[in-house]
Amino acid sequence: VAVVVASRGYPGKCETGFEIRGLDEVDPDVMVFHAGTKLEGGKILTSGGRVLAVSALGRDLREAREKAYRNVERIRFENRYFRRDIAEGL
Repeated sequence: VAVVVASRGYPGKCETGFEIRGLDEVDPDVMVFHAGTKLEGGKILTSGGRVLAVSALGRDLREAREKAYRNVERIRFENRYFRRDIAEGL
């Protein structure tokens, strides 16, 4: 299951340049794909609308979904937004 973490306002105009915190708190078996990010001054900042995709595997869909969302909650930046219904009810 992959959950996109976006900047509020996406797909329209959204502010960028916010520091992304918590990437070091993500479980080692969870993949975080960067899309709208940039490295500046030793910090990872938002630089677009679709910022990250947090992807997790599990024994079944429910476990993968729970793991993905648990790790999304560890990642923080100002104006963070993500859908809460990914893989729901499958």
